[in-house]
Amino acid sequence: MQQRDNRTMRQRLSSGRGRPLPPRNGPSRGNARQKYETYLVRAREAQLAGDAVEMENCYQHAEHYWRVMRDAETAR
Repeated sequence: MQQRDNRTMRQRLSSGRGRPLPPRNGPSRGNARQKYETYLVRAREAQLAGDAVEMENCYQHAEHYWRVMRDAETAR
């Protein structure tokens, strides 16, 4: 019989990375620039740790916040 993993997908993905994921339903912390810089740092940490999937994930998040900053600049 196959053993069932009762943890949520979020718990399975965050396990073993050494840092908790930010809360999804709480207030947003920081502005777009701060989040952009945070995800760049996390991507570099993942690269040093050899975690290519986490590195790509963080770079994609950083790119999203870069676009948010760019759109905010052009809206002015």
